Amino acid sequence: MIQGKVLVTGATGDTGRATIDELLARGHRVRALAHGQDDRSKKLQELGVEVVFGDLLDFGQVRAALDGVQRAYFVYPIRPGILQATAYFAQAANEAGVDGIVNMSQKSAREDAKSHAATDHWLSERVFDWSGLTVAHIRPTYFAEWLLYLAPMIKAGLLHVPFGTGKHAPIAALDQGRVIVGILEDPAPHKGGIYPLFGPVEYTYQETARVLSRVLGKNVQYKQIDFDEFSKTLQASGKSAGRENSFLFQHLKEVAIDHQNGIFEGTNDLVEKLGGRPPMTLEEFIEKHRVAFV
Repeated sequence: MIQGKVLVTGATGDTGRATIDELLARGHRVRALAHGQDDRSKKLQELGVEVVFGDLLDFGQVRAALDGVQRAYFVYPIRPGILQATAYFAQAANEAGVDGIVNMSQKSAREDAKSHAATDHWLSERVFDWSGLTVAHIRPTYFAEWLLYLAPMIKAGLLHVPFGTGKHAPIAALDQGRVIVGILEDPAPHKGGIYPLFGPVEYTYQETARVLSRVLGKNVQYKQIDFDEFSKTLQASGKSAGRENSFLFQHLKEVAIDHQNGIFEGTNDLVEKLGGRPPMTLEEFIEKHRVAFV
């Protein structure tokens, strides 16, 4: 069990918040690392979470965040800098005596990936392994939360995406949070482990559109489009700019090809084994977030 504090990075993101909720539900003490004060960080503070603010690319801030921490969850966004952040985190964790880390990687992480981000995630795993720390790497397939990013399109009755006939079994952040906490409660047996994580059923995006239509009670029209057209939809969200925007879209274009080539396929029982219950179905996820889609 965990006697000390657990640091959760990416605390206001999908998997960070799910991890915090699960840690609190199991009675653990949580320190959350966030970029800045906002409504999401305020809500964490209201739950009794110790919230600290900092940047994973600032070694002093990483050291301060890990000081007095027993275990940690490391997640870095799809942007440049993960190798620097990993080195900082590993060094600071060694100094602090951290005895267990879960590292968020990705299903497409491999040394010959065409996506720069996917290659960097593979290298980040190796840096953690070289550090001698007790680290487990999780490699989820596409998140079910992808559908929330496409919610305006789905509201309009459309699912126009560049993924062709490729399949994946969407996995909810909630299930990943349970897996992360399950490993953190007993990390030693998982040192160096690499865990691909999936939802229960694989779908093409055309099949996903049919599930959306059935659950929402409205027609959601699937259409395969090229990546350039799809990128315009994503860019309209205004979430990225400059170098980060270029890095993100290079990644998304290459993993769309990976998806078509079967890199994200598969199912297994790891979510149930490590997280304690079967993963959420796509139907359950859509119903849970119905208000976002109708």
